[in-house]
Amino acid sequence: MVRVLVIDDHPVVRSGLVGMLTAEPDLVVVGEAGDGREGVALARDLAPDVVLMDLRMPVLDGVGATTEILAAPGATRPRVVVLTTYETDTDILRAVEAGATGYLLKDTPRDVLVAGIRAAARGETVLAPTVATRLVTSVRGAGERLTAREAQVLALVARGLSNPAIGRELFISEATVKTHLLRAFAKLGVDDRTRAVTVAIERGILPGV
Repeated sequence: MVRVLVIDDHPVVRSGLVGMLTAEPDLVVVGEAGDGREGVALARDLAPDVVLMDLRMPVLDGVGATTEILAAPGATRPRVVVLTTYETDTDILRAVEAGATGYLLKDTPRDVLVAGIRAAARGETVLAPTVATRLVTSVRGAGERLTAREAQVLALVARGLSNPAIGRELFISEATVKTHLLRAFAKLGVDDRTRAVTVAIERGILPGV
């Protein structure tokens, strides 16, 4: 079972999400919160697998809540999937840099949303198509070449290290590792770690392994 915490300041939206997810046999909603501060507390107490996070909320917004949830001590941390109506470049990058595993829009079809939650629980990155396009465009606007840090992170991926292990190796946060990887993926035109390493080797960015 995938344990889900729903954080959204609109009661009707929150109720609809809870009802929809409860109908899935492999998902269980363990709690719901109406603002980011309440959500951080519930994430600590309930230990969900996935947090479905609204972006703009009172008291503490989704980016702030995501940052606090993922910075909390503990062996396991939930995956955070942002679910919002906003898709500006700034919103997307702030959420990704805070450590969000996914960024989906509230007009996402039910089956896609449910599949996204399951994928996030497995540790996969989940992006709405328009969000992925915006992220790629934003990154490409800054130049196609990998930065030294992006290449360094990718080299550690090639060695088989996980994101937390890469963070420890480079003395950076797991959220920062994810950001470097997402930007590297966009520059290389790929959407997974294995393909990124393969393309980087083909292009001479990384030595053959």
